[in-house]
Amino acid sequence: MPDFKAKILVIDDEKVVCISCKRILEEEGHTVEYVLNGTEGIQRAIDGDYELVLLDLQMPDMSGIEVLEAIRAQRRDISIVIITGYATIQTSIEAIKKGAFDYIPKPFTPEELAIAVKQALENRQLKTENEFLKSELSKATVASGLICRSDTMSEITKQIHKIAPTDFSVLIYGESGTGKELIAQEIHRSSHRAQQQFVAVDLSAVSPNLLESELFGHVRGAFTGATGSRPGYFSLANGGTLFLDEVSNISLELQGKLLRVLESRRIRPVGGDNDQEIDIRLVAATNRDLTQMVEEGSFREDLYYRLNVIPLILPPLRERPTDIPLLAAHFMKEAKKKDSASRIRGISTEAMAKLMSYKWPGNVRELKNIIQRLVAITDGELIGVDHLPPEIDGTANTIPIDSKEAPRNVEELKEAKRRLREMVYESVERQFVINSLENANWNVSKAAQNTGMQRTNFHALMRKYGIKVRDRD
Repeated sequence: MPDFKAKILVIDDEKVVCISCKRILEEEGHTVEYVLNGTEGIQRAIDGDYELVLLDLQMPDMSGIEVLEAIRAQRRDISIVIITGYATIQTSIEAIKKGAFDYIPKPFTPEELAIAVKQALENRQLKTENEFLKSELSKATVASGLICRSDTMSEITKQIHKIAPTDFSVLIYGESGTGKELIAQEIHRSSHRAQQQFVAVDLSAVSPNLLESELFGHVRGAFTGATGSRPGYFSLANGGTLFLDEVSNISLELQGKLLRVLESRRIRPVGGDNDQEIDIRLVAATNRDLTQMVEEGSFREDLYYRLNVIPLILPPLRERPTDIPLLAAHFMKEAKKKDSASRIRGISTEAMAKLMSYKWPGNVRELKNIIQRLVAITDGELIGVDHLPPEIDGTANTIPIDSKEAPRNVEELKEAKRRLREMVYESVERQFVINSLENANWNVSKAAQNTGMQRTNFHALMRKYGIKVRDRD
């Protein structure tokens, strides 16, 4: 079954069928209610906060098709599965054309019902999440490789567009994997140098003995193995932007030479006699505290001030969790381009909550790698909690409990898991209602409209958690 508990309405004139569905599905953790006629069923479905309706096709007062049309006219968000003993190809096709997800014929086994409900709920969740992500992406700041929704990253994007037209040096601070090179690329793309070269150099990946030659170039015979002249990164970036990542890794001697280049705008290749003029915009980055390195004497103070004309501080991913759904959707889309066999269409609500609560020590790079892995190895269309790595779903560090409190059999284990899921789900759902009301200044109609819910459904959630408009604590 899905990772979440659903509220289900059964509309069938046969009470024994209703009771059977209720028993089977409540064992799976769902909440099930039923009505015995179509007229009442329509009203309950429209007014209630149901995720799924099981609908009989033949009832005395009105047909299931009529009930289906009436519910669909008011509630596009409900998933509907037809259950009938009169299943024919024609009626099934008609029902599906009018908005039913699927149908199951009577009599059905508990397994057949469970599978039909599971597929319908997963499909509903995928549609809901896809619509949510499309909405969020329309609100998000999407600049080339930058995808963000959080206030902090949106503010950084505004700063980028302010500083890009200038030629001032920029120093980007951030932990490894936060996307410092993407920021540098966006500065370049937004500048008057956009049509020229963007050259990125990871200084931590270049041998210290070769770094001067790599940066400034060399002439033939400058050192053993220099069989010909070769331009350095400064020359290659001439007219464009040079990005020096992990600038804290260069030696004090080379720091002095870099400072002279930045001040004079001239380079001299290793072994050469003549200077060459260069015209570059320098963007540097580091994951270390350069001010502390200056105090320790391992980084030149004058170079620090030359680089730190415009500082940009990138927050780690754990401090901007609202960006995670958008980033995950983007990385999933990119991964699927490389894996045509993947059937993945989305991530379950509970799995996404796990992703958003994880600390992400590897930041955006770690998220990208994990999403790529999940797309490659996950069967089916939905990434659930069970698919997540142990460090993310919490199984790597389980919470110790007293042995007397542990479940004693499989039924108690199922019940314990159901209670925990319910506690987490209801906590999130209650906070969702409160936040929506606060954002709408406690105007129920406006809160429902902002969240994309019908007012009756939103009000039902308020009643469920005893939230009243006057409750503003």
